[in-house]
Amino acid sequence: MASVYKSVSKTGTKAPKDEEGTKKNKQRVLVLTSRGVTYRHRHLLNDLVAMLPHGRKDAKLDTKSKLYHLNEIADLYNCNNVLFFEARKRQDLYMWMSKAPNGPCIKLHVQNLHTMEELHFTGNALKGSRPILSFDATFDRTPAMKLIKEVLLHVFGVPKGARKSKPFIDHVLSFTIADGKIWFRNYQVSEVEAPKKTDDTDAADKPKSKKSSEQTELSLVEIGPRFVMTPIIILEGSFGGPVIYENKEFVSPNAVRSEIRKKKAQRYNSRTEEKQRLETKRGELGLEPGRPKGELDESVLFA
Repeated sequence: MASVYKSVSKTGTKAPKDEEGTKKNKQRVLVLTSRGVTYRHRHLLNDLVAMLPHGRKDAKLDTKSKLYHLNEIADLYNCNNVLFFEARKRQDLYMWMSKAPNGPCIKLHVQNLHTMEELHFTGNALKGSRPILSFDATFDRTPAMKLIKEVLLHVFGVPKGARKSKPFIDHVLSFTIADGKIWFRNYQVSEVEAPKKTDDTDAADKPKSKKSSEQTELSLVEIGPRFVMTPIIILEGSFGGPVIYENKEFVSPNAVRSEIRKKKAQRYNSRTEEKQRLETKRGELGLEPGRPKGELDESVLFA
């Protein structure tokens, strides 16, 4: 009721502005998981929560079928974005990104995830600092990728003046598309002083300036975590509604495991058939060992 009262009381008013007169970007993200996540999934969630100072972490969701309840939970915490991790069979991880309460909603399959504890990179960033989002040019080629880029901006882009955020920008979040997948990387912006020239002739000819003494070299050092996301579907509503995009090239991990089991079964069947064929051929040629046939011999039982 509080959110309804706020929306009714603010009808006809303009967007909130700060003292300088610019519009405020109010984005809050609700981050939570489903039951059945592994320790690696849980560590990945903690790494992402540490990078999202405008996020709100909640307890695990008990149901996997009624995901529309997440809109009510987001409304209770005054969040307009939802980042939900769904675990299947304790090995498959799916990511849901939604704009609550009206949508759209994007479902992605997360693969090749590595947490910060596993990577042991030397880079480090200030907790709560704002990142620079870097997107590949491929995001602007199709309408579906443009929509995914906009949702990623709202979820991972920390607005200015967000809760628990620091007024510093010291890391870069990179989103790159390759092989139809979105590759996520996190880099620290490292500043190193440029080496000073020791040539006396150049120093005598050129006047000293403040800019030359304050020059620094910028480099990127990977921090982690890293993972790969495969878009599956895009829904018009928030955790519901018609499908407006579907990735036809996506293969479910259940289908991959089923195909592997079928190949193993085919190899076993082929070996068994080859063994039976060889025994039959030996019997026809009279190459069987000269031993007396008993009552339990296969040729006697199944004659």
